[in-house]
Amino acid sequence: MKLFKSLLFISFIVLSISAFAQQTDSAYVRDNYTKIERLIPMRDGVKLFTSIYIPKDQGKKYPFLINRTPYTVAPYGENEYKKSLGNFPAMMREGFIFVYQDVRGRWMSEGNFEDIRPQTTEKGKKAIDESTDTYDTIDWLVKNIKNNNGKAGIYGISYPGFYSTTSLPNAHPALKAVSPQAPVTDWFIGDDFHHGGALFLMDAFKFMSSFGVPRPKPITPDQGPKPFKFPVKDSYQFYLQAGSVKNLKDKYFADSIKFWNNLFKHPNLDTFWRARQITRHLTNVKPAVMTVGGFFDAEDAYGAFTTYKTIEKQSPGANNILVAGPWFHGGWVRGEGSSFGDINFGTPTSLYYQENLELPFFKFYLKGEGSFNAAEANIFISGSNQWKKFDTWPPKEAENRNLYLWPNGKLSFEKPSAKNSFDEYVSDPAKPVPFQAGIYENRSREYMIDDQRFAAQRPDVMVYQTDVLQEDITLTGPVIANLIVATTGTDADYVVKLIDVLPENSPNPKPNPKNLIMGGYQMLVRGEILRGKYRNSFENPEPFTPNMPTKVNYALPDVGHTFKKGHRIMIQIQNSWFPLADRNPQKFMNIYEAQPSDFQKATHKIYHDDQNASYIVLPILKH
Repeated sequence: MKLFKSLLFISFIVLSISAFAQQTDSAYVRDNYTKIERLIPMRDGVKLFTSIYIPKDQGKKYPFLINRTPYTVAPYGENEYKKSLGNFPAMMREGFIFVYQDVRGRWMSEGNFEDIRPQTTEKGKKAIDESTDTYDTIDWLVKNIKNNNGKAGIYGISYPGFYSTTSLPNAHPALKAVSPQAPVTDWFIGDDFHHGGALFLMDAFKFMSSFGVPRPKPITPDQGPKPFKFPVKDSYQFYLQAGSVKNLKDKYFADSIKFWNNLFKHPNLDTFWRARQITRHLTNVKPAVMTVGGFFDAEDAYGAFTTYKTIEKQSPGANNILVAGPWFHGGWVRGEGSSFGDINFGTPTSLYYQENLELPFFKFYLKGEGSFNAAEANIFISGSNQWKKFDTWPPKEAENRNLYLWPNGKLSFEKPSAKNSFDEYVSDPAKPVPFQAGIYENRSREYMIDDQRFAAQRPDVMVYQTDVLQEDITLTGPVIANLIVATTGTDADYVVKLIDVLPENSPNPKPNPKNLIMGGYQMLVRGEILRGKYRNSFENPEPFTPNMPTKVNYALPDVGHTFKKGHRIMIQIQNSWFPLADRNPQKFMNIYEAQPSDFQKATHKIYHDDQNASYIVLPILKH
């Protein structure tokens, strides 16, 4: 009882401090900034609603720090102030001209909205895209807002991260620093709504049920769509009872949500999706770029690493760096970053990032103040729980090694010698493998790092693990799955999970309000799915030949993690990840048109013998 009262008191103090800080920040904004609202004209005549917070101290000139968003710049009204500015309080107190803009077609801006709008291929002075809208915005700001120093920076997390990236092609000369953070980058291959060609059902349905509702005219949030109310609170049951993606669309969206209509029209990677790959246009990049991502980001881990690597490849002369840490989506500015889920990192990783990377980045490039000596890749390695600096990413010190699947659930760096060896099991779409233990109405962010013992107990999840490690093994870079499989069906999904198994004598946390048992905890380090028909091409899907051994190779997003001495490395392989990803009927077809009757059981084999060796390529950092 004393412990409960102590925890209650501590919670009260934390909430009180948080509320006080919020009030203090709110008062600070009003006391130190003047807010104005403007409709900024674009080259085609459309006007974009923009809130501008100008420092009241006009004794010096300030740079612009811009956030373009589809999520509203509220509150609206020149006497209605945000409670804080920028990504964190120190940024707000540093002094910038903070600019927030509703992107074209959202909330109070004019025009028509288009999801991840393609770069324009039209010619002429009125051809527009997000790059031209950003250019026109900066041009107007520099010419019309007094006491600016002629420099601008852009930042944003998630969808605003996409708009940050789009500022780079043909950037305005005043744009000096850009930080795409967890940027939406590719909605078919690896971000948000598709992973490996599989629909990420929970995210797509929940998000688009409100975000995707058409806006016939400029509106404020109180006039906007309301969140979807689930008739069944258990998301696993809700999506399973729906029967198919087609049933969900027909019952809840009809033809009202443009995004869902496009899913049905474009089931494969075609010109529609390719036009929305902003990475194709990241050439001749002029501003300094700091891309930020979280290794445990449930939405856009793929986008951060892909954006950084693409600029390195396509614009090798660019001033381009990467920051990655043990964060959930936006966790680098949405908490102190000492822990996530059940895992403690022993240090406030987010505060380190804010103080040593983001704020110095913008101060140096926009104000010419201080120094910015960040490494090419600034990486927090979980497990060993330390920041590392590398000259390249992946580090040139990383060496790829094959970790082979063996009979009897073993993993080894030695190639198996068995003959005609495989694991065989049945995958039933009527009983798909859940993505997380427990009952959830919405997808949690913690699933990216959660204990996987619940899955290891299922007969349709294959489990392989090493002996107890005799030394630390640190992974830095992408993990590659190289499987040889067979199925009685003509299509299948493959989910590969890389897991850190803690020793049985691992201590439980103190206090332990969740009654965690950390001994034997199976911490998810990285998981990813591939829709099997896309194993050779996302453009041209291919069926499996029933019962024929087939290669399935694909990359999982990058990791930065140390498997400590005394731990084990585990690999889990399964054929569903529900309802995170939609179910595969296990027969070759357009899954967006599947009926409930199309879903069928299939028997799967995973091979691990001398002729058909399945393995995982690990990027092991050489010490």
